[in-house]
Amino acid sequence: MNGYLLIDKPKDWTSRDVCNKVQHLLHEKKVGHTGTLDPFATGLLMVCLGSATKTIPLWEEADKEYVAELKLGSKTDTGDLTGDVVATSSVPNITTSQVKETLLSLIGEQEQIPPMTSAVHVNGRKLYTYFREGLEIERKARKINVKTCDFLSFSEDLIVFKCRVSKGTYLRNLGETIAEKLGTVGHLSNLRRTKLGDVSVDKSIKLDQISECSIISIEEMLKTLIPFVALSPFDAKKAINGMEIILANLPPNYDKILLMDEQRKALAIYKRKNADTFICLRGL
Repeated sequence: MNGYLLIDKPKDWTSRDVCNKVQHLLHEKKVGHTGTLDPFATGLLMVCLGSATKTIPLWEEADKEYVAELKLGSKTDTGDLTGDVVATSSVPNITTSQVKETLLSLIGEQEQIPPMTSAVHVNGRKLYTYFREGLEIERKARKINVKTCDFLSFSEDLIVFKCRVSKGTYLRNLGETIAEKLGTVGHLSNLRRTKLGDVSVDKSIKLDQISECSIISIEEMLKTLIPFVALSPFDAKKAINGMEIILANLPPNYDKILLMDEQRKALAIYKRKNADTFICLRGL
């Protein structure tokens, strides 16, 4: 059972809870997911089954799109509505133009310190395990890229915005930054992932709709992420065995490619070594 399920994760479920549900329903041992969603968040969770779990690192590199709701006037220790309030501040008279300008100011490459409630590993432990013990650990800033940050609505103390961001971007941090730029504090009161790469939450299913018929093939999904090349039987045997392959005249943006046989069955993911030589990244 190899392929993907696109799940619209409900509130109060962890990403692991969803995987456990899939394992129970489909009796598949190898189940994983791309991009953890916090329990309070909803939206697109890509669940990988069987050999599709080998593609998780590829999907984790993809941009993600979110719709976030920012509540102004109170800051929590988690940056979202699940935490304890640690600071409050009055909300100044803010105009819609100010909100739009603030959102636009976030676009671009920048550094961000992972929150203590994240799953980033420090000294062999996930940060949230330190947080649960009441410990504050020094963290290194990471480079992120906010591709877009669009205004959706604003009413009194509630801002709704949509962002497309690079790997490792924490929307709760962006929410706090927006509030600070507007002269107050804030936390996320709602968060929904709407896209992973070019895959939209519109294609997802609810938990009670999970079945084998809902599984999307590796070939169909990976073609939305990386280019694909159909091989001759001779080169297909090489790909199956993880050998170097010469593929001439491929465009320069074909850095990582999905190799298929003549029947369009996925064989392996390869990466460019030099102009015409490709080496195996992982077999499928």
